[in-house]
Amino acid sequence: MATMHFDPATLLADFPILAQEVHPGVSLRYLDNAATTHAPRQVLDSIRDTMERHYANVHRGIHALSEQSTELYENARGKLQAFLGAEHAEEIIFTRGTTESINLVARSWGDANLKPGDEILLTEMEHHANLVPWFQAAERTGATVRCAPITDDGQLDMEAFKSMLTTKTKVVGVVAISNVLGTINPLEEIIATAHAVGSVVIVDGAQQAPHQHVNLAELDTDFYAASGHKMLGPSGIGILYGKRELLQTMPPFLGGGSMIRRVTTEGFEPAELPTRFEAGTPPIVAAIALGVAIDYLKKIDLNAVEEHERTLTVAAQDRLQALGGVRILGPSPDKKVGIVSFVVDGVHAHDIAQRLDSHGIAVRAGHHCTMPLHKRLGVAASSRASFYIYNTQEDVDCLVSAVEDTQRFFRKRK
Repeated sequence: MATMHFDPATLLADFPILAQEVHPGVSLRYLDNAATTHAPRQVLDSIRDTMERHYANVHRGIHALSEQSTELYENARGKLQAFLGAEHAEEIIFTRGTTESINLVARSWGDANLKPGDEILLTEMEHHANLVPWFQAAERTGATVRCAPITDDGQLDMEAFKSMLTTKTKVVGVVAISNVLGTINPLEEIIATAHAVGSVVIVDGAQQAPHQHVNLAELDTDFYAASGHKMLGPSGIGILYGKRELLQTMPPFLGGGSMIRRVTTEGFEPAELPTRFEAGTPPIVAAIALGVAIDYLKKIDLNAVEEHERTLTVAAQDRLQALGGVRILGPSPDKKVGIVSFVVDGVHAHDIAQRLDSHGIAVRAGHHCTMPLHKRLGVAASSRASFYIYNTQEDVDCLVSAVEDTQRFFRKRK
């Protein structure tokens, strides 16, 4: 598949939702991509096409529509395998998203392998999706959760992380890229040191897969989770990658139809991979649409995307800081992706977001499902602007202008 020239202004034409006024005379500037991205026409068309021409339940039907739907569904799995560099198609499990993927590992692998005295090592920058399932697993199994600290500039303290790794560490959960700080974690080093003490590793790749090239076979992580809605696909679809030899030893996460080979009145025998982890009717249309989103991303040079996002990040951070009274959270732009979280002196993050919305600018405000991280940073909430393939320098200009206007507005009210 040929790579097309990357031009954000040209790509905008593929995203009909972005060509609208969100208030009378106010055009949308969408800077909430870390929460969810938008789908191009090709993905939207695929959803309608599947429903109108191919839709039926997969795998079990012996008729034309079922065979078509099954082929499209499994083709989507193959596209994700190739895009993420997995060695085997059956290592890609369809889930509802990153949260369900991590819960699957915690419930299946965790419940089968963790015991009292074992340790689960996480980090202070984890999303709640990579914290809460492991707290729950610890409650069920008697294991203990520990969290490696971050530095003042928002990077993982690797010296502390390594010192916390022991033979008691049975699983390491780490975010590839922080959804608040944008920090790019050194996954290769983390995985290698974790494996050296016999620990398995699960990577939260929700913020990485849409922005950077990933090769899971080379990365050597044991598990990897990602969400379709953060990479131009629909919501309700995601993936769990697991090494085949690990997945084969894990009990099913959910029970019901499809995930079985045989059922009797005495018990059941689970199906082979990947079906044993895809109980019931799967998200057929969403999976097929995610495959089309992958086709779209494969036409774009992700290296150029990452560089483009970094250029926007540099401009946004420099210009916001130049306003005065703005604190940028996280490391310098060369150590992060296109996420700029910030705090404005004397103005709550929710007020920032509301004022920016009046300018047509969509940002996120709150703790971003990272309450421990915000506590470490000493703030209750932050505002987050996050960039993607369709954002431009003009979006940065509008963001900075709107923040400056917000500062003036609240100064007048004092």
